[in-house]
Amino acid sequence: MRLGLFGGSFDPPHVGHLMVAQDATEALDLDRLLVIPAARQPLKGADQTPAVHRLAMVRACFDGTPNIDVDPVEITRGGLSYMVDTVEDVQRRWPAAHLHLLIGRDVVPTLPRWKDIDRLLGMVRLVVLYRDTGGAVPAQEEIGGQMVQVLATRRIDVSSTEIRARVRDGRSIRGFVPDAVATYIASTGLYHENSRAPERADS
Repeated sequence: MRLGLFGGSFDPPHVGHLMVAQDATEALDLDRLLVIPAARQPLKGADQTPAVHRLAMVRACFDGTPNIDVDPVEITRGGLSYMVDTVEDVQRRWPAAHLHLLIGRDVVPTLPRWKDIDRLLGMVRLVVLYRDTGGAVPAQEEIGGQMVQVLATRRIDVSSTEIRARVRDGRSIRGFVPDAVATYIASTGLYHENSRAPERADS
């Protein structure tokens, strides 16, 4: 079984995440891709949207997408989210699976700061996602003394930071996120200036 792991804050998830996930699933011939929202990103500030909301938005974003499942393992575990711990959990559930960990090219410089990075790289096949800029993309790249796979993905100029800013400024996010995610943001009041939606037990 070829199993992909795609983690992140997803604050909020957007069409770029959706398209990258679908493209990677097809290009890598994955049997399943797990989208894993973090409980708390260790390398980001403490002011993160409550995990319950991000999980609900990720589920809304990827609902019905073939071969892609949302896995709440890090949110269920709580605390700081370390990928090495998540991979160990996934290995226990799918001991025969070949694991492919997807990360963006912008994340590569932070890898030396990840918990037990050498052990992590020994458990997964790392796949670095390059946004297609029209130039040549190498098939492999050396990271941590080993060659890792590189995958070109379509260029989608959307970011979670921009979406949060647009909501805060009262501008439309139509086309930036799936309709179900936009509806959730509107109904909870997430990202509005001087407001912070409370955690909802039913999310």
